Amino acid sequence: MSNTETRDTKVSYLAIAGNIGAGKSTLTGLLAKHYNWRAFYESVDDNPYLADFYDDMKRWSFNLQIYFLSARFRHQKQLLTSSKSFIQDRTIYEDVEIFAKNLYEMNLMSQRDYDNYRALFTEMSSYLRPPNLLIYLRADVPTLVNQIQKRGRDYETTIRIDYLERLNQHYEDWIASYPYEKLIIETDNLDFVNNDEDLGFVIEKVDQRMYSLFNVD
Repeated sequence: MSNTETRDTKVSYLAIAGNIGAGKSTLTGLLAKHYNWRAFYESVDDNPYLADFYDDMKRWSFNLQIYFLSARFRHQKQLLTSSKSFIQDRTIYEDVEIFAKNLYEMNLMSQRDYDNYRALFTEMSSYLRPPNLLIYLRADVPTLVNQIQKRGRDYETTIRIDYLERLNQHYEDWIASYPYEKLIIETDNLDFVNNDEDLGFVIEKVDQRMYSLFNVD
């Protein structure tokens, strides 16, 4: 039996967390290909609210967050019955603890909508399964801005620097108190898309953590 097959019986769920532009979707695809696992991606290109949200955050914040919450909850239901290991691009916890919280604190989501959103998540929480390993991609704001500009999505051109800074702080607070297994990867000086050594470095870190968690022979 190959090493990948052995891991597949041991590790069922990895998740990639990180701010906008940190490289989550890219790394999700690269790791899914490497391990031959299924990839669950964040709903971005087909998201009917995202462009409107960046144009008018206050008007569309609740709609956007409900859409993301619903999409990721569907993924959660699928993973509960999945017989194949998989990797998820961003977790449902980030929607709640970072993005919705930040919108509320910036007065871009009303108290009523935020309370409603949190109550809905609380009802969903008993069905949630945390990842076996959360991989957090840490990146400074200049790195995020550079990555956002490179991918050239028109609706992201209006993202404010202070918005990214606040999200980064929320990520740092959240990852510090995250109660499950986690791996933090500093990405400012990594290019795992174009540099095979950098990708190999990330894979080695993941392999090491998987070994320590599951004692793979």
